[in-house]
Amino acid sequence: MEPAELHRAVEAGRATAARLGLPVDDVIVVHDSDRVALRLVPCEVLARVAPARLAAESAFEVEVARRLADTGAPVAGLDPRVEARVHRRDGFAVSLWTYHPPVAPEVAPAAYADALHRHHTALRRAGASSGLETPHVTDRVAAALREVEDRDRSPELPVAERRLLAGTLGGLAALLDARRGGDQLLHGEPHPGNLLATSCGPLLVDLATCCRGPVEFDLAHAPEAAAPYYPGADQALVRRCRALNWAMFSAWRWRRDDGMPDRDLRRAEGLGRLRAALDGC
Repeated sequence: MEPAELHRAVEAGRATAARLGLPVDDVIVVHDSDRVALRLVPCEVLARVAPARLAAESAFEVEVARRLADTGAPVAGLDPRVEARVHRRDGFAVSLWTYHPPVAPEVAPAAYADALHRHHTALRRAGASSGLETPHVTDRVAAALREVEDRDRSPELPVAERRLLAGTLGGLAALLDARRGGDQLLHGEPHPGNLLATSCGPLLVDLATCCRGPVEFDLAHAPEAAAPYYPGADQALVRRCRALNWAMFSAWRWRRDDGMPDRDLRRAEGLGRLRAALDGC
């Protein structure tokens, strides 16, 4: 977020928690992108604050967390002291979660795969009984492809890179479309930043990306060393999904209105990782 918007988001998170009776003496910005994550001290709440235009995504994330609450999923859940819903304040959507301090910088590969396997098992239970409406992975790919194909949306994207991204997104989306028989609910983006090593074990955060697809799509977000520990995974499909993920990441970074910090560095990183992933397919 821009500095002025970030200041307003911090105040919205602080004020929302205070109004609900949670003590807040300090606010620490944990993550800053199109939405922010704030650690509120001393109540130890993680406030996720999004602009009003993303309120539906925030509400979806809260609903996913609510349905996973009794499944044993390894997720950092909503704060039990307040109602499980999205709160509106000063043009922002605020949700309140239990804060879990990391106890290690990363999760070991075997534990990473185990956490994803347990999460997928819980998601299957939740999906079988809830009727939760979620997008398919290919819907997300189609959204990324629209950004790439529309020169007004991605005016700085060079011709060769535009062709590379369009070909990768279109080709791998067709592959996933042809394999829908084994699809299930997924986390959507369980990369290392979203799987925390905590005193309660590995816990997933950021449930707004929940979607449907093969488990290999989730595994492709994990460190490469984790995938072989996941029982029954198609390792060739994991490699293809890894290329797909980097193609989508790159598509978002070339959007005219992308708000991620250090966008130029991220653009170069995404294309470099995509080419390396394609070489490994």
